[in-house]
Amino acid sequence: QVLSLPIVVIVHGNQDNNAKATVLWDNAFSDIERVPFVVAERVPWEKMCDTLNLKFMAEVQTTKGLLKDHYFFLAQKIFNDHSASPEDFQSRHVSWAQFNKEILPGRGFTFWQWFDGVLDLTKRCLKSYWSDRLIMGFISKQYVCKLLSMEPDGTFLLRFSDSEIGGVTIAYVIRGKDGSSQVENIQPFSAKDLSIRSLGDRIRDLGQLRNLYPNIPKDQAFGSHYNKEQTGKD
Repeated sequence: QVLSLPIVVIVHGNQDNNAKATVLWDNAFSDIERVPFVVAERVPWEKMCDTLNLKFMAEVQTTKGLLKDHYFFLAQKIFNDHSASPEDFQSRHVSWAQFNKEILPGRGFTFWQWFDGVLDLTKRCLKSYWSDRLIMGFISKQYVCKLLSMEPDGTFLLRFSDSEIGGVTIAYVIRGKDGSSQVENIQPFSAKDLSIRSLGDRIRDLGQLRNLYPNIPKDQAFGSHYNKEQTGKD
């Protein structure tokens, strides 16, 4: 006989997300010589970062992993702490409850449900954009405003939606005649939206988008992702 890796038996597809969380936590954080099903309730945040990165790269099938800025944003999200520095988070421990039991403040879903939605969207629709580093992705709306507010009119970037599971949104700056700036966020695109019209083509459609942050003309950044336009009745 031999012990298998953990399995979870479910009776409905809506349990799939929780099942994946259970298996991921068990695989990543249990000791090899442990009593079956015994796994730590709290783990170092650094170990969680490594786990999320490996999961992201394996699921999306990309060589481009998460960056330090991404980990900082994820730490702020899971700990609900926007005052700590990146160094402060390195010494913290994250619990199973924070990972997949507690609902994020002001939302209707857990951290893992949100992260798994990002995984699914990226795997299905955004793999090439992510691999080309065209998506900033894991960044807060507040930090986006800080980055874009000093940029020229039409500068934009792409981030994963905070308010919806499995959405990507485009933030761009509008500069008034008086020099004042305003950062707008386009309604998030879901996998269904992007299956109808790709992200590259949507960016081409939007005339108010000019340069990908910090200063790359959008046709230069996304040109290889545009689909050849069909003519005639289509």
